[in-house]
Amino acid sequence: MIDSRLAEDGDAVRRRRECSDCGERFTTLERAFLRMPQIIKSDHKREPFNERKLRAGIQRALEKRPVDAEAVESAIHRIQHKMLTSGNREIDSRQLGEWVMQELSELDQVAFVRFASVYRSFQDVDEFSEEVKRLREQPDAAAKKRQMSLLLNDDDKK
Repeated sequence: MIDSRLAEDGDAVRRRRECSDCGERFTTLERAFLRMPQIIKSDHKREPFNERKLRAGIQRALEKRPVDAEAVESAIHRIQHKMLTSGNREIDSRQLGEWVMQELSELDQVAFVRFASVYRSFQDVDEFSEEVKRLREQPDAAAKKRQMSLLLNDDDKK
């Protein structure tokens, strides 16, 4: 091995190697294989986590909304990180749905309401209205960032 360093995204190791037989140099990218927890559905059946289903649900809620694709990828990554760091081999689908709603509330409030209306199966307009009222009472993402910048001291800002 000639050189070893973290890859750009920080979750893989990039190694520069040299073949001992021919002397040819090549690069490998090594990533840890982490097994995602099983999802426990509402009917108590278990199924493997499916990133495509997660992505499709989020994209459906965000359809025709002005949200950057990179922000969506970051949200999906954070949800998967929560799943992995939970330490559980199985995660209830309701917990996964709550994590999705948390991320959507940060990305786009309309998408959040779309997802919540299906996920929580609102039975009438009053339930829907209560959720919108609760959402209006929460500070938006820009306000949260302003609050965080006020909490940082001068050393943290450098």
